[in-house]
Amino acid sequence: MAFRVLMLLLLSCLLAHGIRLGMAQSYDPCENLTDYQYKPSEQLPHGRRHFPNGFVFGSATAAYQVEGAANTDGRGPSIWDRFAHEFPDRIADWSNGDVALDHYRNYPEDIQRMKAMNLDAYRFSISWTRIFPHGRMQDGINDAGVQFYHNLLDMLIENRLEPYVTIWHWDTPQALEAEYGGFLSRNIVKDFKDYCNFLFSEYGDKVKKWITLNEPMVHVQRGYDEGLHAPGRCSGRANRKCVAGDSATEPYIVTHNLLLAHAAAYRLYEEEYKVHDQKGVVGITIVTFWFLPYNPDAIADRFAVDRSLDFNYGWYLDPIHYGRYPRSMVDLVGPRLPTFTNQESDMLKKSYDFIGLNYYTTYYAKNNAEFDPVHLRYTRDSHAITTRTYSQFLAASQMGSTWQYKYPEGLRNLLNYTKNTYDDPDIYITENGMGTQEDPEQKLEEAIADTMRVEFYNDHLASIYQAIKEEKVKVKGFFAWSYADNYEWNDGYSVRFGLNYVNYTDLSRHPKHSACWYSHFCRRSEQPKDDNKADKRQHFCRRRSQGSPQRCSIR
Repeated sequence: MAFRVLMLLLLSCLLAHGIRLGMAQSYDPCENLTDYQYKPSEQLPHGRRHFPNGFVFGSATAAYQVEGAANTDGRGPSIWDRFAHEFPDRIADWSNGDVALDHYRNYPEDIQRMKAMNLDAYRFSISWTRIFPHGRMQDGINDAGVQFYHNLLDMLIENRLEPYVTIWHWDTPQALEAEYGGFLSRNIVKDFKDYCNFLFSEYGDKVKKWITLNEPMVHVQRGYDEGLHAPGRCSGRANRKCVAGDSATEPYIVTHNLLLAHAAAYRLYEEEYKVHDQKGVVGITIVTFWFLPYNPDAIADRFAVDRSLDFNYGWYLDPIHYGRYPRSMVDLVGPRLPTFTNQESDMLKKSYDFIGLNYYTTYYAKNNAEFDPVHLRYTRDSHAITTRTYSQFLAASQMGSTWQYKYPEGLRNLLNYTKNTYDDPDIYITENGMGTQEDPEQKLEEAIADTMRVEFYNDHLASIYQAIKEEKVKVKGFFAWSYADNYEWNDGYSVRFGLNYVNYTDLSRHPKHSACWYSHFCRRSEQPKDDNKADKRQHFCRRRSQGSPQRCSIR
């Protein structure tokens, strides 16, 4: 024990020098954007001041997508390390997250850029295998990884950026996957709880907002029904590249264990940490589309909308709120859907302090009258076909990604649905953003001129504001996805979601127009409105930063 403490102190001292160097420069997200002039939102001309006091504005990332340093300082492999290396043909550009943005080394610059954008918070995830390389504490703690997150958290707090920490963002330890199948096994519940216990104990004095799981539905659908994400399992009929898996059963088994792991972590914090000294809150992040009836006049299509929401959203929220799966899933999936014991149901009920909601787009739902009872799989069990190609209304709003359409009304509808269905919970928009396809021929000045992204954020923030003002939905914060372009899973680096452009050759960051817009939107009321005064303050800040960076702020 004494040796570990000594090593942590040594690592802290060695890394502190790098941190001070990283903080020596101030950044202006509007610098060098000579062809861009900020225009206040017509719907929200006063930016953040339209929102309630305490409303949080931030940006988000995830460990495997940004950290890099995959084989550095003792980190162990996750299922995504194995998947990207073993099945590169399932990644759009045959890439992996070995380097990504090298946030592991570049986080001081990234934090300063976030601070310059006037953000309140940073949502990031902790890499399970950077803490426990083999998945369990008894198999070894990686002190360098533990210290990395201490350094990251310390710098965030010093710069008045509140950490919102995601515990699991799809990167299950490969060692546990190899040993017993990861989340296919009930064994994962104890190992996940032990991992959470270590995080709560180690970082709980610095972290007051915890998110147990990120988008479990995407992990399950892509990883166990379609074989497009790690661990790459599915039925052969669903994807001929899959060498193992069962799309009819495994998505439900994995979800069941994910829910039990979440509940175990929530109750642990509630009973051992929250009631004593940490006083934090624990939530979960769920993603869903909003759905519109393919034919608004068809009753069958309106029911298809309900089922689509159940199979995407209610699949997770019903258990953690009501302690059971949605009735439509029980009826349609039948014995393939696991059941909760009475004890498990009680553990799941109200096992959250807030709901994290990720919203990107809206689809149409159409009743599927030609259901195949032989070749069963999760994506067909709802007896609904979801499509994005029915109406010119949505087609006219297509974003840079082929699957995404701008429909901010869908977010407002989803917020109201959540309020009315789940007893008016606290909600954070933990992800919202739009992607654009990578164009290697595009010049930098063209790539950063992301007018569509500015409009996307503006319109979705306006919808959130209307939900708060008109329907009294308790939305507490908004996190833009993402802080910077990064590794977008099976899309690799071929799609860009960032507020900041990343040159993947030298990893330099360049603010896009959206970063400048967001920084203006997030200005606080006490900030000078006169641009000349703001410019003078920036200049003064840059001069001071050479001497005492911690006391220099452009806020």
